[in-house]
Amino acid sequence: MRMIKIVFLSTALLGATSANALEALRNVEAVDTGLRDVAIANEVRKKCDAISARMIRAHGFLGDLKSYAQAQGFTKEEIDAHVDDDVERARMKEIVLAYMTSNGVDLDDPQTYCALGHAEIARNSQIGSLLRAR
Repeated sequence: MRMIKIVFLSTALLGATSANALEALRNVEAVDTGLRDVAIANEVRKKCDAISARMIRAHGFLGDLKSYAQAQGFTKEEIDAHVDDDVERARMKEIVLAYMTSNGVDLDDPQTYCALGHAEIARNSQIGSLLRAR
């Protein structure tokens, strides 16, 4: 009986730690903004035929974000859980949609995705650095 209580408490603590880690990683601005930028660049390249992704640069940038998060004390497992979490994905999708619409994207008009992508490339923003005009 005592062993069952220990296992139950350990599982509960791990669950709480994971939830706290997800919340904490969400609040690391460099990581959250970086993930947003990658997601925006991904949407632009999927919707605009005139723009492609700089995949090697994007993978390198994601690796840098992961390294930064680990340097902040997060484990690989916590980072992976954050990226794979359905609630976090939905939250990020809302953030991406808000950014895109506030920057002139009409979700039904691919040309507006192109306009955003070209503007980001011209500004040499982090989003633009992940994209390439064809």
